[in-house]
Amino acid sequence: MNPENARIPKNFIRENVQPIKTTMKMKNVIITSFILALVLSSCADKSQAPTAPPPPVLPVLAITSANTTTDSEYPASIQGTVDVEIRPQVSGNLDRIYVDEGAYVNKGQTLFKINERPYREQLNNALASLHAAEAALINANLEVDKLTPLVQNKVVSDYQLKTAKASQKIAAANIEQAKAMVGSAKINLGYTNVTAPVSGYIGRLPKKQGSLVSATDVEPLTTLSDVHEVFAYFSLGETDFINFKEQYAGSSLGDKIKKLPPVTLILADNNAYPQTGKIDMVDGQFDKTTGAITIRATFPNKGGVLRSGNTGRIRLGLNHDDAILVPQSATVEMQDKVFVFTVGKDNKVTKMPITVVGKSGTNYLIKEGVKTGDQIVLSGIDKLQDGQAIQPEKSTKVAQVTNQK
Repeated sequence: MNPENARIPKNFIRENVQPIKTTMKMKNVIITSFILALVLSSCADKSQAPTAPPPPVLPVLAITSANTTTDSEYPASIQGTVDVEIRPQVSGNLDRIYVDEGAYVNKGQTLFKINERPYREQLNNALASLHAAEAALINANLEVDKLTPLVQNKVVSDYQLKTAKASQKIAAANIEQAKAMVGSAKINLGYTNVTAPVSGYIGRLPKKQGSLVSATDVEPLTTLSDVHEVFAYFSLGETDFINFKEQYAGSSLGDKIKKLPPVTLILADNNAYPQTGKIDMVDGQFDKTTGAITIRATFPNKGGVLRSGNTGRIRLGLNHDDAILVPQSATVEMQDKVFVFTVGKDNKVTKMPITVVGKSGTNYLIKEGVKTGDQIVLSGIDKLQDGQAIQPEKSTKVAQVTNQK
C-alpha cells in the first residue's frame, strides 16, 4: 500500500466516491431518455407524413370526324330598296311643311311647299310672250297673203315676198321659243310643290318653315326610304369568297346564286331577324383597298321593323365534310390562342394549341392541333397542368353537330 494513500481516512472515501457514482447514473438516464425521445419523435413524424393524392378522375373524349355546317358571321349595313334625298329644284322660302319626321308617306304625296309667287309671275310673263309671238305670226301670215298675188301679177318684186316669208318663219320660231319658256315656267312652278317620288318613311327635317332653300344646298330637305324590302350589304374576303362559291353547283356565278340557301340576319341585340333573306347580288369586282367583295342579301320588311342605317350581321352556313369537332367546353383560351389537353398513353395530359376555323353549334371546327383518334379532356381543365397525370373516365358524351339553316 502506498504510504500516501494510507493516510486518507475511510470516511473521506465513503463520502466522496458515492456522489460520483450517483452523478454518472443520472447522466446515463438523461442520455437514454433523450435517445428514446428522438426515436419516438422520428416514429411520430413517419406516422404523420401525408400520402400523395390520387390522380383526378376526368372525363375523356376520343376525337372523331363528321359532316357538319359551320356558321360564319359578317358585319352588314342595311339600306332600303330606295333611299332618296329630297332636294329643292328651285330657290325660295319654305312656306309649308306637310309631314313630320318618321312619318310614312305615299308616292306623289305633297311634302313641302316653296313660295310660288315669283315662279307664277315668270309663267305669266312667258304666256304673255307667247301671245305676242302668236300675234306676230298672224301679222306675218297676212303680209305673205297680201304680197303673194301682187308678185304673181308682177305688181311688186319677188324680193318683198321672200322677205315677208322670212319674217313669217321668224314669227313661227318665236312662238316655239315662247312655248318653251312657258313650259319651263310651268316646270319651275311645279317644283315649288315638293312631292314624294316613292312610298316610304321620312327622315330628319333639318329645314324649318320659313327657311330659304336652294337647289345648291349641301343638306337635303329630308331623306325618304322605301323599306318594304331592305338590302343587307356585307363583304367576303377572297378566301371566304372562293370557299363560298365552291359550296354550290352551277356553271356561272348567276346559277350559283339561284341555288344559295336562305341567310339569317342577326340584329344588334344578338337576336335573329324572324324572316330569312336571299342573296341576289355579288359585286362585279373586289375592292382594291380592302381586298373584299360586296354581297347583297334582300330581306322582306312588311312590318317596317328594319330601317335604313340599321346594322347587323349576316350568318352564312358553310358545309364541311369529315370535319374534326371539339366541344367549346373542352377548350381554354390564353393570349388569343385556344388550347385543349390531350391524353397520352401514360395518362399524362399535354397542353396542345389548336387552330379554330369555325363554329358548329357548341363545337369548334378544328383545322390543326388534334386529329381523329386523339383523346382530350372534356371538363375540369381549369386547374390542370401540362404533364399532370389523370385517371381517364370514358365519356359517353358525343359532340353535338348542329346544322343551322
